[in-house]
Amino acid sequence: MNLPNKITFSRVLLIPVFMIFLLVPFDWGAIEIFSGEIPTHHFIAALIFIIASCTDWIDGYYARKLNMVTNLGKFLDPLADKLLVTAALIGLVELQLAPAWMVILILSREFAVTGLRLIAAGDGDVIAASQMGKLKTWIQIIAIAALLLHNVPFTALSIPFASLALWAATIITVYSGWDYFMKNKHIMLKSK
Repeated sequence: MNLPNKITFSRVLLIPVFMIFLLVPFDWGAIEIFSGEIPTHHFIAALIFIIASCTDWIDGYYARKLNMVTNLGKFLDPLADKLLVTAALIGLVELQLAPAWMVILILSREFAVTGLRLIAAGDGDVIAASQMGKLKTWIQIIAIAALLLHNVPFTALSIPFASLALWAATIITVYSGWDYFMKNKHIMLKSK
């Protein structure tokens, strides 16, 4: 468990804390920002989510800088991303801030790619995150953060940024899933 892997694991440990602030209806009032209002506990949940998401960049930076890239890290990093994003999306559906059909599409891709990685691991291969997969993750994070913040500050400008970002996340997620399977179809063919 080197430093980058510990940072990755901290992302997983933040998930229950994030979910408590997101889903427990604390009566802490609301914060008004740029003519928009956010329940205080959702604002705290958004901050925790953003901090946890930033650990994705931090662990990758240290893994490359300190030459500590490991197979465990290649497996754990995208898994931690998936767990955080899955928890957030399910919470947003529960709060009726995201449509279930989009979340189902996004999560279906995540499970399918995880399944592909498991097949590869069974054959002794490791599928590292691709550039498209990393882009997909960051667009998902931006969309989720915007939804958690109830589209503030864009509500003041009457711009549905959170909805547009979720559409973009859904489209790029589906495309990146197709991309993973096309680039790694040899793994499925080999495992017959």
